[in-house]
Amino acid sequence: MLRAGLTLAIALASIAALPVPAAPGAARPDAGRPDVARPDAGAPVRTAAVPAVPVQAVPIYGGALTVGLPYDIDTLNVYSTAELGDIEAAVVEGLLVPDEHARYVPLLATEVPTLENGGIQLTRGGTAMRVIYHLRPGVKWHDGAPFTSADVKFTWETVRDPSFLAESKDGSQDVTSIDTPDDLTVIVNYRAISPAFASTLFTFGILPRHLLEGHDLNHDAYNQKPTGTGPFKVSEFRRGQYVVLERNPFYWRRDAQGRSLPFIDRVIFKIIPSSNTMGALIRAGDVLLAPRIPYMLAKQLQGARNIELVSGPSLGWVHLDFGLKPGSRLRDPVLRRAIAQAINRAALVKASGGYPQAIRSPIVPLLEALYDSSPEALAPAYDPDAANRALDAAGYPRGPDGYRSKDGVALNFWITTRSGEIDGEIGEQIIMAELKAIGIKVSADNKSGIAYREARYHGDFDLLYSRWVTAADPVYSVFYGSHGPLNGQGYASADLDAALERMETSLEPASRRAAASDVQRILARDLPAVPLLDMVSIAAKSARLENFSTNPTNMTDFSGISRWYLDPPTGPATARAAQPPDERTPMPLDERAAERAAGGAP
Repeated sequence: MLRAGLTLAIALASIAALPVPAAPGAARPDAGRPDVARPDAGAPVRTAAVPAVPVQAVPIYGGALTVGLPYDIDTLNVYSTAELGDIEAAVVEGLLVPDEHARYVPLLATEVPTLENGGIQLTRGGTAMRVIYHLRPGVKWHDGAPFTSADVKFTWETVRDPSFLAESKDGSQDVTSIDTPDDLTVIVNYRAISPAFASTLFTFGILPRHLLEGHDLNHDAYNQKPTGTGPFKVSEFRRGQYVVLERNPFYWRRDAQGRSLPFIDRVIFKIIPSSNTMGALIRAGDVLLAPRIPYMLAKQLQGARNIELVSGPSLGWVHLDFGLKPGSRLRDPVLRRAIAQAINRAALVKASGGYPQAIRSPIVPLLEALYDSSPEALAPAYDPDAANRALDAAGYPRGPDGYRSKDGVALNFWITTRSGEIDGEIGEQIIMAELKAIGIKVSADNKSGIAYREARYHGDFDLLYSRWVTAADPVYSVFYGSHGPLNGQGYASADLDAALERMETSLEPASRRAAASDVQRILARDLPAVPLLDMVSIAAKSARLENFSTNPTNMTDFSGISRWYLDPPTGPATARAAQPPDERTPMPLDERAAERAAGGAP
């Protein structure tokens, strides 16, 4: 029996108050939660609830926020990008959005659909469903055209179109039809129960029908300069250098005190792939915000003047994937298990500055409603002696050089991570050394940009040291399903597909938990990948940036950018008004100079 008021984001019940990771060596505040034991960790880690975003008495309008991004921008189309979509989150909007506590809240919709409010209705005898969205009136696109239900339907039609080469079409295949009885009502008909509906299609962003209908979205100018309903609009995109956003003066949203949003005038995203360069620019005040910085850079920035480190949990994990295409020696489960046993997660934690925690399941412990901590549901723990014994017994003897072989073929593999990511490259070196200790030779084959993306999604690797970040209600079939769009490994399991189907089509918490346990146990048995670390989101920001908070989901920190504001640089000449730009006089020349000196526009 379904309980009244159950929402389809049912897995979120366990993460309503996510723990905030403390800096290494810092005291962890006690919020009354029980100690959480971590796999491969020593003493239990004490956690605390995420604090509410502080509300400032008089936020200040104006200023330019310079953001450092460590990756190049492939596209600004939220459905096509291989990255998380930091810039897109400030430009385009979905019907719902996960907040800093990973709870879905309404955005372009007026409420989150639930069974209780009638927004979710079961159909076909409880085997399918429809979801009803009521849209916000008066919302306009950046060009002034009205946002309507026709745009929502057009988004679904476009994303599901086989000719559109989207990075992911999550959720589009689950919908059979969409009805739009009026401009502000959307009725989405699903072919089956879809508990994770909120984490896919309509949360990523809505496309403007009046601008894109009849266009080839694979090659449209929209990909470089998207039109959205968000707080900022794209004014300039220099590939490989920067993207400039300008305040949307007609943005529909207001804060709790009725003030028009956003507060910031301009956002400049600079592409800075070097961690050393990023650190120098942060210290110099030329970068005012760097999201998701490497752990080692965070450690270096601790105590730096006028720089604040903001950490928060992340629904992501670091993992070592095996290339399992036909002919790969890694299809031998004995070899995969030995590799898993050779990796010391404690060494990876230490090399990461002590920020992340060791894990042994892709369903991270934060997802308490789904996580199974029983030994059978966890990947092998560190045990190099057992790894050596297993390889000896399986006919992989060591040669004179200390490396193993079988049938005259040496155990010699390539490991790939993204070039320039210091955390990934350090972790890669640790894994290479640990596999050498059990007689497996591993060499680095790192890639960047499109080359890395192609290798990752098409399985052009032996070993891949990488990470995933999920939505607030994760859909694991995209990673490990036999036909998952992000499964480039060549892994396929009918047992896992069936368990994923049960997990991702049930509304009952008990049924979902049981299916999730089956998913963990099958992955622990088959080991297509070795889960290694959870992820902690650490941002380095200027003390001038207020109201900032991290977001633990794949919707990125910038989903909350409309509330952020900048304190002015010190000095009476730089004081800014507390009114939005259309209600205040232009910024004086001396203030513009001060903004540039403080790390404003280029």
